[in-house]
Amino acid sequence: MEWQDEGIVLGSRRHGETSVIAEVMTLDHGRHLGMVRGGRSRSMRPVLQPGNRVSLHWRARLSEHLGEFRVEPIEQRAALLMLSAPALHGVQAMAALLRLLPERDPHRSLCEAMEVIIAHLDDTSAAGELFVRFELAILNELGFGLDLARCAASGETSDLAFVSPKTGRAVSRIAGTPYADRMLAMPLFLRADINAAAEREDLMAGFRLTGFFLDRHVYEPRGIKPDTARESFIQATLKALDA
Repeated sequence: MEWQDEGIVLGSRRHGETSVIAEVMTLDHGRHLGMVRGGRSRSMRPVLQPGNRVSLHWRARLSEHLGEFRVEPIEQRAALLMLSAPALHGVQAMAALLRLLPERDPHRSLCEAMEVIIAHLDDTSAAGELFVRFELAILNELGFGLDLARCAASGETSDLAFVSPKTGRAVSRIAGTPYADRMLAMPLFLRADINAAAEREDLMAGFRLTGFFLDRHVYEPRGIKPDTARESFIQATLKALDA
């Protein structure tokens, strides 16, 4: 069994004296693990850093085996990512979210989305907005997607101001105002009728929105806690916006 693909390094751990087990989010083979012989060498350690884009050749005797990776660098950007707190925590937080998905389950759109976010991690506002959208995509892939396109009560597609915590559906300002204290705020950057950059309050609303549904549908049922990288990314992003 063997295949070739491209992907983004999520992390690695030591295996024996000279090898590592690399974890990569691939375009066509999902989140995949594989042993890299000589992965702890001076030449390979920089290649296997989180955030780097790599070319992969995977080989194993049987498909269910761990297998081995042969890894070649395409774009080594880990050193630049480490210079920025939002970038460093952002890559770690996305990796943690991807680990909520089954290993080897293909999610090409998520791999492509991660690539876009990494490319925009130097733009704090854009990175924060893209990260919220990434979390929404994760929820959708896990079967808990939110319906933010139209009002659950009226069917209206404009002036959507709230999201129902019970149904995960958008609610217009008119329909939701009487129940505003029970609703989650709809970030402006998620509304189709508004084209504006995400501001601080909107980003906070976005993080609260996705955090609520991740807790409700994923973390609490599985008995796990969110990775600390998510909160670190949020705080670093907000701090950079305030600077």
